[in-house]
Amino acid sequence: MSESTFQMDQDWLVFHPSPSLPAFASPPGAVDAHCHVFGPGDVFPYAAERKYTPCDAPKEKLWALRDYLGFERNVIVQATCHGTDNRALLDALENSAGRARGVASVQKTVTDEMLQGLHDAGVRGIRFNFVTRLVDALPHKILAEIAERISYLGWHTVIYFESPDLPQLYDFFSSLPGTVVVDHMGRPNVSLPVNGAEFELFLKLLTDNDNIYCKVSCPERLSNTGPPEYSDVLPFAKTVIEAFPDRVLWGTDWPHPNMKTHIPDDGKLVDIIPLIAPTSALQYKLLVENPMNLYWPEEIH
Repeated sequence: MSESTFQMDQDWLVFHPSPSLPAFASPPGAVDAHCHVFGPGDVFPYAAERKYTPCDAPKEKLWALRDYLGFERNVIVQATCHGTDNRALLDALENSAGRARGVASVQKTVTDEMLQGLHDAGVRGIRFNFVTRLVDALPHKILAEIAERISYLGWHTVIYFESPDLPQLYDFFSSLPGTVVVDHMGRPNVSLPVNGAEFELFLKLLTDNDNIYCKVSCPERLSNTGPPEYSDVLPFAKTVIEAFPDRVLWGTDWPHPNMKTHIPDDGKLVDIIPLIAPTSALQYKLLVENPMNLYWPEEIH
C-alpha cells in the first residue's frame, strides 16, 4: 500500500499479495467484467462523504493481476469510496491501451458534455447503488432521468442492491430503459434454498425483463461455507447461467472491498468458473461474448 494521507479501515483485509495460478484456462479474449481501482489516495483522493476508506489498489496492480490470471480485458466499476469523482477510473481507462472499459458514477447535475467526455475515455455505463450502508441513494425519479439521458450513448445501467430490498425495488428496476446489469446476483441469502421465494423473485426479474443482465460474481461475499469453492453459492450462479446464458457476466471484484473474514485468492475464484459454467460454450458466453457485446460492440464482427 502506497504512502497516503488516507488510512484504510482497520477491520479490512488487504487483497491477496500472491494469488495462486488458476488451473482453469480462460478462453482467449476473456474479460474480467467487474473490478475496481482505488486511489492511490494521495493522487486521487477518496470522497469526503465515503462510508469506508479502502486500501490503495492502483491500475498497475490490476493490469498485473489481469495478465497473471489469464484475462485480456477489464471492466472497471466506480466504487462508492470515490463518490462521483471518476478521476481514478478515467486515469486507468486512459492508460489501458483500449483493454479496459468503465462504469462511472455521476451526479444529477451531469451535463451532456460531461457524459460525452466520459464516453470518449471509455465509460460505457452508470452505476446506481441501493445498498444504504454504502451510499445515500438518489431518488428514483432522478435515477430514471439519468438512465434515460445515457441511452443515446448506448450505455447501460448497473444496479447494486441486496435481496431483501428487491420486492420494493422490483417495479422500478423493471421500468429502467435500455440494458440493465445487476451486480452480484442481487446478493442472495445463500442459506435459503435456490428454489425458494427470495431467489425465485430475482429469477422472475430476469425472466420478465429481457434487457437485464446479471453478474454471477462475488461468491466470497455471499458464502457461509467459505473458500476455496464457496459451495453454497454455486447452485445460485449455475442456475442463472443455465437459464440466461446470453445475459451473464463474471468478474473478480478485485481488490475485494470491505472483506473482513478472509482474503479471497483470485486464482481460486477463477477456478470456480467451470463449476458454474461447465461447458466451453457457456464459458465463452460468460467470459467473452457477453461482455464484448456490452463493452466493445464495435469489435464484434
